[in-house]
Amino acid sequence: MSKSTTPATRLEGGFSVFRRGLRASPEARVGLGITFVLGVMIAAGKVAIPIVLQRIIDDGIEVQAGGGIDVDLPKVLTMSSIAALVVVVSGVLALIAERRLVRSTEAALYGLRTRAFAHVHDLSLADHVDNSDGVFVARVTSDVQALARFCQWGLVAWTVGPTVIIAVFIAMAVYSWQLALLVFIAFLPSIPMFLALQRRQLSAHDQLRTAITGLMVEANEVISGAATVRAYDIGERAEAKVTDAANRRYRMGLRRNRYMAMAFSVGDFFGALALAAAFAAGVWQREAWGLSSGTLIAVLFLVTLLNEPIGEIGESTDQTQEAIAGWRKILELMDMPIDVVEPVPGSPIPAGAVGVSARNIGFSYRDGPAVLRDVSVEIPAGSNVAVVGETGSGKTTFAKLLCRLADPQDGVIELSGVALDQISHDARLAAVRMVPQDGFLFEMTLRENIRLGRAGATDDEIDQAVDDLGLRPWLDDLTDGLDTAIGARGAGLSVGERQLVALIRVALADPGLLVLDEATSSVDPETDQALTETIARLSAGRTVVSVAHRLATAEAADLVIVFDAGRIVETGHHDELVAAGGIYAGLHAAWIGNTRS
Repeated sequence: MSKSTTPATRLEGGFSVFRRGLRASPEARVGLGITFVLGVMIAAGKVAIPIVLQRIIDDGIEVQAGGGIDVDLPKVLTMSSIAALVVVVSGVLALIAERRLVRSTEAALYGLRTRAFAHVHDLSLADHVDNSDGVFVARVTSDVQALARFCQWGLVAWTVGPTVIIAVFIAMAVYSWQLALLVFIAFLPSIPMFLALQRRQLSAHDQLRTAITGLMVEANEVISGAATVRAYDIGERAEAKVTDAANRRYRMGLRRNRYMAMAFSVGDFFGALALAAAFAAGVWQREAWGLSSGTLIAVLFLVTLLNEPIGEIGESTDQTQEAIAGWRKILELMDMPIDVVEPVPGSPIPAGAVGVSARNIGFSYRDGPAVLRDVSVEIPAGSNVAVVGETGSGKTTFAKLLCRLADPQDGVIELSGVALDQISHDARLAAVRMVPQDGFLFEMTLRENIRLGRAGATDDEIDQAVDDLGLRPWLDDLTDGLDTAIGARGAGLSVGERQLVALIRVALADPGLLVLDEATSSVDPETDQALTETIARLSAGRTVVSVAHRLATAEAADLVIVFDAGRIVETGHHDELVAAGGIYAGLHAAWIGNTRS
């Protein structure tokens, strides 16, 4: 049984994605109604200026028969004061609206980014196998940031712009329905052109987001693998891959900008056409249509007001398409199903060493072939178990299922008699810990990295964990002891030292089940000896399941579990399995031969 990873989001249209995106960003909707009201008031202020101008010209200035001009100064000053007040109020309202949008935008981006980040960490192991880290990084960084311009200005632009357009046409119709109709006809051909550009812009933005993700994936891979790139002298190949991704990003950016520029040009062209038509017709039919000087000037002023919102349609559409493309990518992530659902409230399990029971376990990575088939085994509490097998036999996947990094599609795993998927998150975290092949460390001090083993642990408890594992001499050799800065991903420490830190974390957590995934496979013999001694101290009083390539671990184990092609084919003590002459005996003989050579 597997779940499809094709998100339904890819099949949705832009408007549907837009609505879902707003629902996924509740912070962006907080106070949006008030912001829209401010936008309408700003639009009203823009339209008020031509009306005041018309009143000044027609009522405040009179041309005498002899050619002289009689100015009603009090009326002109009053009207001018009203115009100035409208300008000031509109400016203040615009400032308030912009500040509100900036605050809501940052809150929305923060909320969306943190929810997307949390979702990534809730995804199954299968999803992390199917997708590169760079894809997930792009979703919570650049794709979220793509919404910024739209949330900061696009939402109000779509409110103010249409409101200005409607108000302008109403005002023009009041002054002269003939000129209003003429201007409308002049702008009419721009509508299908904008619609056609809108569809192409959406496609261009979607391809641009994909290209940005591709560039981040390639760059992340090359930067993370810088040592390998240099060691194998594959810099030219790596550079070519990044260059190809950058070129695709460049081409998609040009395509997006081409459509945006076309939208601006369409708005400017039809705006100029409408202004010229209104001026020519107004002068030609001034007397027939009963147009005063103030009315004609006000209408022309109103036409220029149309140019701004119609010209902004290109930018607003571009911002909207960018937001839709970003939302689509983020929603594709959020639509990925959470396979490992934490039970509420969940069950506790007894403290101390954990017994493991696996019955008829089957697992596959999404639509891939089965990795585990009908796996059943009983691991007594307090036992030391080695899991061995050839590469790809399923042993590491089995170990990860014990930590519930994924759930099996078939069968059940029980810890101390309780189904693993029914154990509460906190109880499972307290009972089970895993040390991977390469212990991941964060860019913080050694002390803070160790404290990740148990939140809130005191310095004395950390010191006690170090002493219990006999690692004080190693710690004293470090420059600043526990306060040593270890660099990004623990680069300041060797592979073996990073494993020691991972083991101290586990000691601090004090779990009943310790899962070791080839914890000593990448270290030198001297470090291997130190790790082995540390693991021996750590194993006391708890159940230990070790995925082992070095069969010295299996030789000392209470129970050896042998995997082959996703099945458990042999179980027993080391001596029994060697004597049986089966798969384990062959693996052990090959290991002995390699060790001696």
